[in-house]
Amino acid sequence: MRAFLGRGLATENVLPSRPAMASSSSKPTVSEQDFGALLRERARGFLTSCAVPSGARWSKRRFFEVSASADELESFLDDHGARTNRTFSAFTELVASIRGFALAGMQLAHLDRRLDSYGVAGRLPEGGEAVLRHMREALSFVQDRTALLMGALLEEGRERGVSELQLGQGQRPEEAMEAPPRLPNDLDRIDDDDHRIAKVATSYLRACEMLEEVGIEPMDEADRREDFLRAKCSEETARVWEATVHNLQSSYDTYVKNTVLETGDPRLPDLRGHASAALHTLGAVTHLIHFVERHERGLRSDMADSVLQRLVPRSQVRDVTLNRLLVSANAFIQSGADIASSLLPSYTRASSVELSLREGVFLHARPASLIVAIVQHHGTPIELEVAGSRCNAGSILELMVAIGSNPEQRTFMAHGDERTLCDLESLFGADLGEGGLEELPAALDYLRQKR
Repeated sequence: MRAFLGRGLATENVLPSRPAMASSSSKPTVSEQDFGALLRERARGFLTSCAVPSGARWSKRRFFEVSASADELESFLDDHGARTNRTFSAFTELVASIRGFALAGMQLAHLDRRLDSYGVAGRLPEGGEAVLRHMREALSFVQDRTALLMGALLEEGRERGVSELQLGQGQRPEEAMEAPPRLPNDLDRIDDDDHRIAKVATSYLRACEMLEEVGIEPMDEADRREDFLRAKCSEETARVWEATVHNLQSSYDTYVKNTVLETGDPRLPDLRGHASAALHTLGAVTHLIHFVERHERGLRSDMADSVLQRLVPRSQVRDVTLNRLLVSANAFIQSGADIASSLLPSYTRASSVELSLREGVFLHARPASLIVAIVQHHGTPIELEVAGSRCNAGSILELMVAIGSNPEQRTFMAHGDERTLCDLESLFGADLGEGGLEELPAALDYLRQKR
């Protein structure tokens, strides 16, 4: 590593000296040699885990322990400014990279362990076996690269004089504990709110649309793959996708999981299985995208970037991100769309209602936003029929286009769940709130709370 990382711990004045400036607000400083002694003590436990023999099992628990220990050590390094010090910047970036890969590995190891219980494999389209193989290839890639990064960190630790450990001299981690036995599930449940299930199903279908619109597909050409990921999958975007599916799963767990309805309808745990498989896959995507963006040329130390590029080539990370993980996440979520679609008619009371404007009342942008708010509050799809054409009443854009194309229309038909239609009738009966939100009926209190 010396060829890549320069001089060792004893190096003095690696940065150009500056005149000392007296200041009551100056932060205390520590010499590199003194910091090395601090780091030697603080990093001992983590480096011991990095030096575990190469054949040690990579379980979800091990990934978790590595990520948690790396996170703690990274905070220590950041607190002492190691990231911006030439001697210790590469050590810091290696710790941060191990943490990111361990977090990705934790997601994939969890998925690998639970995939059969999610019941996803049987509903994947043709090529489903390839999707599962790709998931395990991604897990193998993350395991191998985490191990490589650990080996590089050990070498860097020896270069900096903070450890003498070699690979294989560490302590073997404990094997993951088996799942504990569970008590009988015999508590009577009273939360049978089928409307919650309809909202979850609708949210699931929106997540399907979100990923479908991205245009995810396998790409073998490195340049095309890079262009696609740069344009469509930044870290910020990846976190939005992950959060969307996470919120969907959280709603399911809060309102549906372990209820009487879930016990009686096998489609419900199946839907959660598809969401969970997509969630863990997208979690791994987020961590790999973060790794790449973190080490874009010019944003981090050139020395550290050159080492990481050698250990974990960017092109390989991008290949795994798109062709193994994103393609699989999309397959997991899309193959559950039929389940979500079948749940909607089962847990909604479909109806239609005529909505009319009284004389002097007009459907413009402000009342249209109240229509959208009602639809989004209930979370189930509603179509508004305007002059014979239907639009999504939960989309302000579609609603305004339909209204703007038919400005003389005074009567509309709404189609969907009767609970939402009842609130729309109340809104039209109150002249779309044109007299002020305080004049709306009590059933629409949630509209006042949103303002």
